Amino acid sequence: MTDTPTTEELARHYTAMGHSVDLINDIVAGNQDDNMEAVDLQDTVTRNVDHLEIMLAKDFWTTEDMSAANAAVTAGKSYVA
Repeated sequence: MTDTPTTEELARHYTAMGHSVDLINDIVAGNQDDNMEAVDLQDTVTRNVDHLEIMLAKDFWTTEDMSAANAAVTAGKSYVA
């Protein structure tokens, strides 16, 4: 992939960010599988927060709304603190 993603790649990146947002929000809200250990939940949140932070730092975004991603990063960091 080049430094500037195609429209399709940009859409896939944004969709993947949405998946991370949903997962973080579900775990923080306690809506995740009861069989998961707390350490696994924290690891999952950490990995997804890391993913969002990496993607938020990209300079190829245009008019995408990043408020949900930013809120999920904040919530996720509070969760694992």
